[in-house]
Amino acid sequence: MRLSDDKISHLTHVVLKGLIEKKALTFLAEDSAIRREIKRILVKELKLAESIDESIRKKLQSYSKKIPEGTSEWEVLYHKFFQEESAKKGRG
Repeated sequence: MRLSDDKISHLTHVVLKGLIEKKALTFLAEDSAIRREIKRILVKELKLAESIDESIRKKLQSYSKKIPEGTSEWEVLYHKFFQEESAKKGRG
């Protein structure tokens, strides 16, 4: 899932606004610096998810029994492998 820079920037504004409204944190930096950090984290996580997705698709394609994408079997295996890979990489 690829997001444009504009969408990522919009998400940073939404996240920061939500944190400010909920008074969840005490901010020690300017809003722009906080948004940059949120963006950095989002981009890092999106790249990691993309990497995991790519490796899972390769794994599923390597099976001798071809499993068509979109079938319930493919979806179940994809989600299972995604959870496993995410846990290995410290996300789960």
